[in-house]
Amino acid sequence: MDAQLKKGVLELCLLQCLSSGPKYGYDVIQTVRECFPDVTESTFYAILRRLAKEGAADTFQGSESNGPVRKYYRLTGEGRTRLAEMTGDWRNLQVIMARLGIT
Repeated sequence: MDAQLKKGVLELCLLQCLSSGPKYGYDVIQTVRECFPDVTESTFYAILRRLAKEGAADTFQGSESNGPVRKYYRLTGEGRTRLAEMTGDWRNLQVIMARLGIT
């Protein structure tokens, strides 16, 4: 898969995973990695950091671990808006591809 296409798809997948509530970064990555086993952890973390920097996600330190402090991610209002826009774009792309006979 083309790197730029994959980057956008991964962002959409990470946003979707965070849409159900705050999650530990590693847990989010493991969920998405099941579908994208060739993507490295550093790629996933880079996207999560960018989402936080751009205001689509928020980070906080969790206190539920018996080990080291864990960094959690959650969607912001801007993140929910971005997820809705990207989901709409994805659905439009599916319609276009189907019209062209690509399924």
